[in-house]
Amino acid sequence: MTDITIIIAFTAGIVSFLSPCVLPIIPGFLAYLAGTSVSEARSKRKDIFLNSLFFVLGFSIIFAALGVLLNTLLEMVAYDVQAWLSRIGGIIIIFFGIYLTGLISLPFLEKEYKFSVKRKFKSKYVTSFVFGSAFAVGWTPCVGAALGAILGLAATQPGLAFNLLLSYSLGLGLPFLVVGLFAGQAYEVAQRYAKSIKYINIVFGIILIVLGVLVFTQNLSRIANFELLNRWLLQ
Repeated sequence: MTDITIIIAFTAGIVSFLSPCVLPIIPGFLAYLAGTSVSEARSKRKDIFLNSLFFVLGFSIIFAALGVLLNTLLEMVAYDVQAWLSRIGGIIIIFFGIYLTGLISLPFLEKEYKFSVKRKFKSKYVTSFVFGSAFAVGWTPCVGAALGAILGLAATQPGLAFNLLLSYSLGLGLPFLVVGLFAGQAYEVAQRYAKSIKYINIVFGIILIVLGVLVFTQNLSRIANFELLNRWLLQ
């Protein structure tokens, strides 16, 4: 079960990165952090990559700290409370799964809450790190659906909260580093396939709905030994 949930958390990070309201602007955003432009990305690839690295470190530390906090607050609660957390967490995961499939549309989730960090630091790397931290705190709701689902999953498994959020950070951070390394080419790809990304959200939304049902019914452990699949095949 642990391996499956970690993989789902990692995938959620990738889905967050591929959000239609984030992916198209990322190459230009990372180039801005490095003090250059997308057109100059190939000649300043090292600068953009290093700034991407510090940006990823910024939000990864925030998410890891959140995982430690959830672990500390929830791991010692009574068993009956954990049962209710599973039900609440399952509902949250199902809700965000439905939202990602596009079956529901809620204005407060679709509104973008923008953040800004002024260049008050002499070092571009410090600025990138602060931007990364702000990115985690001032999350854009259209990406936050995947994160919200992982937070719901972490609440039902406090002992894995740190690992889940760390895996989510890796899933979100690795594409940032790839784009930072190939910012110029990534910008062209993002523009070309931006409209197709919505289908990735739909598929992952369906996965989250199934996961939420398993969490709500406290049958998530059956994934570990594929008991549900075996029963279906033997019918």
